[in-house]
Amino acid sequence: MASGEAPAEPGARDRAAERRTAARRRSTTGERDQPAPVLRIQPDPPAPPAAAAGALSDETDTPIGIRRVRRAVAPRNPRTVVTPPGDTRAGPASSRRSLRSRIAAIVVLVILFALIAGVLMLFQPFGSAEGAQVKVTIPSGSGAREIGDQLAAAGVVSSGFLFSLRATLAGKRGDLRSGRYTLKHGMTYATALDELSRRSVITEVETIRITIPEGRSRKEIARLIDSKGLKGDYLDATQRFSGRLSPFRYGAPKGTRAMEGFLFPATYDLKAGAPAKDLVAKQLAAFRENFSRVDLKRAKRKNLTGYDVLIIASMVEREARQAGERSKIAAVIYNRLKDGIPLGIDATIRYATDNWESPLKQSELQIDSPYNSRKRRGLPPTPIGNPGLASIRAAARPANVDFLYYVVKPGTCGEHAFSSSFQQFDRDRERYDQARDAAGGKSPTTC
Repeated sequence: MASGEAPAEPGARDRAAERRTAARRRSTTGERDQPAPVLRIQPDPPAPPAAAAGALSDETDTPIGIRRVRRAVAPRNPRTVVTPPGDTRAGPASSRRSLRSRIAAIVVLVILFALIAGVLMLFQPFGSAEGAQVKVTIPSGSGAREIGDQLAAAGVVSSGFLFSLRATLAGKRGDLRSGRYTLKHGMTYATALDELSRRSVITEVETIRITIPEGRSRKEIARLIDSKGLKGDYLDATQRFSGRLSPFRYGAPKGTRAMEGFLFPATYDLKAGAPAKDLVAKQLAAFRENFSRVDLKRAKRKNLTGYDVLIIASMVEREARQAGERSKIAAVIYNRLKDGIPLGIDATIRYATDNWESPLKQSELQIDSPYNSRKRRGLPPTPIGNPGLASIRAAARPANVDFLYYVVKPGTCGEHAFSSSFQQFDRDRERYDQARDAAGGKSPTTC
């Protein structure tokens, strides 16, 4: 150590030694001396600019500095994928929800349309096209629904149910009155309700009921209804067919004019003071309806027309007192016609003489008339009365028996004893005559 120099600090000696060592290493490796890099303190990177409201962040635009960028963490449930609405694909569940929504919308529209249609049908805001006049008679005691059904049947309104409902909503169910009305086809419910609830136009109709018994002739019916108050003459009204019904359709011969046989027996209601032709029209209409239900096949096989069946039925109606005997009496007539034997039915003579109550006299039994079935063979020229449906059916389909005779059994109410031989018939007739003589010449029946 040279005198006068200050001793070096231990740290300084160490740094000198390190420099010498480094110099020798560089000389060995051939490296040049380079200045040592200057360490600089890096400032914090500037914060990224704030994103616009609602904008999505983009990882590629995020600046990379010393701080580590925090990445999005996938959700724990791997089945849940969060995507923007525009990237969502319709799966089976969404398709089903969409189908259910459409069906629900259609159902709502159908219900709404039905409600609107029902309101329009019930209240008819646009009115209705009224047509021709029609007369309607509302019976006493009819309810709103019964009245509505009758109006609908006549074409006045379109629905009896809606008429009744409209009357209920209008509070007029109790205002409807019976009577005879002149209305129009296609009226609105409101207009029809006004007509039927307006007391000033309602007229109570007085009706009469006429019952025509089975088998009665035109003359008998005329006497029966004489006290019923009908206008006009019944015999005149039934003297000639005038288009209401054609007898030739049923096989009647040319020249047939009177309606005998076609005036169907039943109970009819008519307006008091109505003309007799109204009753005739109802009888002819009832005949058409009932005769159309008769099977004529068997009669046609016997070469009998519908008019022939009607003639036979008129005799059966007069002869049969018991319902079960109609087809047997018809069989006797068929068998006698087949064998060419006179029918011998006294009811035909009674028709010719108009004697239905008193015993027939010998002079009456001998009359020269096509209705004297004791002397004439075959059927009388016309029916002798107006038979009911049961006798017409029996005449069209007689019993399958070989009877040729029948006589009333004494002590019964018109029951007959049937026989196939004249000997048996003669015995039955003798028994009847003895019983009548014992009764003083009166019928030995108990009716």
